[in-house]
Amino acid sequence: MSTKNSVVITIGFIIGLSIMALILSKGFISYKELDRTVTVKGLAQEEVKADLVIWPIKFIKASNDNTELYKELEDDTKKILEFLKSIGFKDSELTVLAPSVNDKFAQSYGGSDRIKFRYSGFNKVVVYSNNIDLARDAMKQLSKLGKEGITFLQDDYDTRVEYMFTKLNEIKPKMVEKATQSARDTALKFAQDSSSNLGKIKKASQGQFSISSRDKNTEHIKRIRVVSTVEYYLVD
Repeated sequence: MSTKNSVVITIGFIIGLSIMALILSKGFISYKELDRTVTVKGLAQEEVKADLVIWPIKFIKASNDNTELYKELEDDTKKILEFLKSIGFKDSELTVLAPSVNDKFAQSYGGSDRIKFRYSGFNKVVVYSNNIDLARDAMKQLSKLGKEGITFLQDDYDTRVEYMFTKLNEIKPKMVEKATQSARDTALKFAQDSSSNLGKIKKASQGQFSISSRDKNTEHIKRIRVVSTVEYYLVD
């Protein structure tokens, strides 16, 4: 092969590589342009009133007579039930648990002479109701029974009042719509600031719904949140 032919082939090869590189470069730039996207998050938040309350009412007694102790616990249970029914609760909303009695002599290990009451016991009446207002009003009036000699245990680990919201499915569609619109508003602002137009949705995902109390003093008011993540195409 002559030197001239070799030069021609080499030049042709270089030109071919240059053209290929140009094509690939244009193709890459074109691909990136088509793939211009923005990912945004949209928040929806609602405050709702709880629709279910679980209220454990725990009360205690102490005595040196085991039989008498059970009778006193039974009497206190009747008084509590009568009070709850008198202000509007139904039988179906009230549950009485089995009493629990402790013999302190059996656990004193020689120190029984310092024990004033041998037996101590407690019982619980549990209110399970959708009437939140009635339950909250009853809590304020419970002191009336204290004046009748009933001793209540409060701030105990198993006496915490629980407020729940059970109608999440009813408000989910509206909240998802709000979260999606919030995300779109953010994306439109971004597109405007970047001198682009907002295109179609590339992909979207809905976060988990979270339910929490508004604060520790108003636990019957629930705050519901959901975040939607949406990726939009940007076009010129």
